Amino acid sequence: MKYKKRDFNKAIGSRPYKRKFIISTEGILTEPEYFKHLKKFNNGIHILLAGGKGSSPNQVLKHMKNKLDEDDFKSSDEAWLVVDKDQWTEKQLNELIQWTKKKTNYFLALSNPKFEYWLLLHFEGGGISSINNCIRRLKKYIPKYKSIDKRKYTLERIKDAVNRARNEDTPPCINWPRHFGRTTVYLLVDKIINT
Repeated sequence: MKYKKRDFNKAIGSRPYKRKFIISTEGILTEPEYFKHLKKFNNGIHILLAGGKGSSPNQVLKHMKNKLDEDDFKSSDEAWLVVDKDQWTEKQLNELIQWTKKKTNYFLALSNPKFEYWLLLHFEGGGISSINNCIRRLKKYIPKYKSIDKRKYTLERIKDAVNRARNEDTPPCINWPRHFGRTTVYLLVDKIINT
C-alpha cells in the first residue's frame, strides 16, 4: 500500500497588530495593578508598563523615555504618563505637557489630588473636600485600596467611572485638571476599553 506524503509547509498567516498602550505611572503598586487589570476587558491591545525608582514627574517621564527607547513604538501606539497633582509644581507638570506636544500619540493623565480619586469614581461621584475625605469614602468600598481587588473593578463600574469623570470635566480641562477633585485618567481608560 502506498502512502501519500504529507505536506508540512503550511502557509504562515500574519496576526493582526495589537495596538500598544505604554503607561508610565507615579505609583509602583496601585496604578500598575489597575492598568494590568484593564487588559482583560480588551484582548485586542497590549498594555506595557514603564516603571522604576522614583515618582516625581521628571522620573515618571524618564521611565517612559527608557521604555520607548527599548520598545518598537509605532504611530498607532500610545504613550501615557499617569501622575497625581499632589505637591508637584506647575513647572514640573508643564515639563510633562511639553513632552506630550512632541508627538500626537503622547499623552498625560492626571488626577487632582491623587489616583485614589479616580478609584473612588468607580463607586460614587459628587466631588471631594480633601484627600482624607477621598480616602475615607474609598475605604467604604475598598478597605485595602492600595491593592487592587479585581472583583470590585468590573467593566460596568469602570464605565461608570469614565462617565462620572467625563461629566465632571466640563468644560474639558486644558493640559491637566487644575481643580481639586478632577481627573483625566478617564481619557486613557476609555481608549483602553473601547479600542
